[in-house]
Amino acid sequence: MTRGLKIASVVLAFALGASGQAEAHHAFAAEFDSNSPVLLRGKVTRVEWINPHAWVHLVAQTPGKPDQEWMVEGGTPNTLFRSGINKASLRPGTTIIVRGYQSKDHLCTPQCRANGRDLTLENGQKLFMGSSGTGAPKDGSDASEKK
Repeated sequence: MTRGLKIASVVLAFALGASGQAEAHHAFAAEFDSNSPVLLRGKVTRVEWINPHAWVHLVAQTPGKPDQEWMVEGGTPNTLFRSGINKASLRPGTTIIVRGYQSKDHLCTPQCRANGRDLTLENGQKLFMGSSGTGAPKDGSDASEKK
């Protein structure tokens, strides 16, 4: 194999690997609607502590309406841990309030989806759950955002 062919193979392998990562992570605007804010109150059913985004599943309860299942995207597990959100604070059955933005498709089959900006725990503690620099609206949730 010639030196040029080896270099081309390495470049191609890197490009293919990088494109897989780029598809796995997305900008806020690609999936969520900044004009569709949601305020969800309900009980945690489970949490997926996975990269690149953790997912909080909850059953939202609105008086006079049937319960709805939601899955709310947060930052990476590390981002959530650093903001004070952990496995002990989000046990199944824990009541939380989540403020965020609904997915662009607005479909709720089988679950509604949203990007979470912050959540409030039962003790009243409010914690940032988003990830910075994703294009989400600058709504004051992220203390690191420049005003």
